[in-house]
Amino acid sequence: MPHDNVTAPNAEEVLHRIAGWLAEFDEDGRKPGREARFADLDIDSLDLVEVAEQTRARWGATLEVTDVKDLQTVGELVDLVLERAR
Repeated sequence: MPHDNVTAPNAEEVLHRIAGWLAEFDEDGRKPGREARFADLDIDSLDLVEVAEQTRARWGATLEVTDVKDLQTVGELVDLVLERAR
């Protein structure tokens, strides 16, 4: 659970963490970049819901299924997390 005194994340930190989480879905463990498309990474909306839960736990960024289901790229997810993070 995030602490109230934790500073808001920066884009580099969010990208690094999200790329690490997404690498868990890749059989070779490759970390995607900001421009990577979820379709190319074989990441589906259920995978994104799992990542959304991790963002909530890490930064307090609440992302609903409806928020993530239409995202196309890692960068879009990073931007949404930055917008929603405490």
